[in-house]
Amino acid sequence: MAAAEAALALSSPSSETDTAPVSETTGTASAMAATSPATAAVAAVAAAARIGVETGICKAALATKLLSLSGVFAVHKPKGPTSAELLNRLKEKLLAEAGMPSLEWTKRKKQTLKIGHGGTLDSAARGVLVIGIGRGTKMLSSMLSGSKRYIAIGELGKATDTLDSTGKVTEEKPYDKITQEDIESILQKFTGNIMQVPPLYSALKKDGQRLSTLVKRGELVEAKPARPVTVYSLSLQKFQPPFFTLDVECGGGFYIRSLVNDIGKELSSCANVLELTRTKQGPFTLEEHALPEDKWTIDDIAQSLEHCSSLLPPEFSLKKSKPEESKEQVLSCEYITLNEMKGEDVIKTF
Repeated sequence: MAAAEAALALSSPSSETDTAPVSETTGTASAMAATSPATAAVAAVAAAARIGVETGICKAALATKLLSLSGVFAVHKPKGPTSAELLNRLKEKLLAEAGMPSLEWTKRKKQTLKIGHGGTLDSAARGVLVIGIGRGTKMLSSMLSGSKRYIAIGELGKATDTLDSTGKVTEEKPYDKITQEDIESILQKFTGNIMQVPPLYSALKKDGQRLSTLVKRGELVEAKPARPVTVYSLSLQKFQPPFFTLDVECGGGFYIRSLVNDIGKELSSCANVLELTRTKQGPFTLEEHALPEDKWTIDDIAQSLEHCSSLLPPEFSLKKSKPEESKEQVLSCEYITLNEMKGEDVIKTF
């Protein structure tokens, strides 16, 4: 009986009408399968073209915004790179974000992006590094000659050729009898308007070359003569032999390494800088204003420039100007580094 019903069901008209749509659907699917690669390819090309146009528009807008940036802001320099290397890293990040290959854009100079730093930090030091961009590069000399604040950790009993922990030890002396009171009692001698001999390993130059470069080559270099510098405040924050921590606020041209070296000599011992952090330069502080590397974007820098403009004296304010309109944005980069030489501010482009 069941078998007969099954046979009847298979031979009924309804079974034919059920199978007909299946056959039609299968044919449609086969046709779609046959045409889908071509359709998908066309769609992919169109989507890629659309994305390319949108990306191009976005990059052009970023390039225009980058070229319009003007003012002074601060970044956080970590230990390791020199100030010049950090400036180059910043430049490369901005160029990449704006879609401007540096080699291509520097060949033609219809527009120039000026960028530089005011006040070199040693490679072993960290902290605030003031950056000028656009017309802000003209303000860097005031940043260089302005006040700076540092936290320095010195180490008693060891002298090095670089006056810090990166150099070779050149002398060792006992320090076990030195007390906190001994250190505090001599700090007054290094406060106010004083004379200071800059270190051989420095950005100062002789015959157009850095003293540090000449010394590393093994050339005989004489120390620069003592020059006038200013220390606004100097205090001992901590003393845990052989280490001592200083809080120093000083003017332009002052070297913390020379200070620590001189303190060691004054204590009838020797000393070198173990760690150095610049916590403030002019109105810019490490905690509030220095941008970390993950904030080195065109938008973040634009916001920082707007915020930092209120920190500067009125005479340093920059009037907003309309960026030059051009169908083709061409960018070349000019690095401006301020070095201190014989008490004068020297602007060097490279």
